[in-house]
Amino acid sequence: MLTGKQKQYLKAIAVNFPAVVQIGKEGLTPSVADSAEAALAARELIKIRVNQNSEEEVAHTASVLAAELRCEVVQIIGRSCLLFRQKEKKSHYELP
Repeated sequence: MLTGKQKQYLKAIAVNFPAVVQIGKEGLTPSVADSAEAALAARELIKIRVNQNSEEEVAHTASVLAAELRCEVVQIIGRSCLLFRQKEKKSHYELP
């Protein structure tokens, strides 16, 4: 569970991140979940964008992905969400 300071730290880092995973009109498919898993394993902190043509709710999609991928939702703004899962060894981020 992330504290408020840790979330604030991660939000500040991810301001200029591009969306690594995009969810389109097909919605949350297994291939989208697989690509999010691969991105989380490599980067730890990823931004996901739910496109306008998708009928998915951003908050619901973020919570489903967080449960499925064993990560935490850091932030939801508009149609984007920020997910974080820290590596056990050699993490890129030193959380406060």
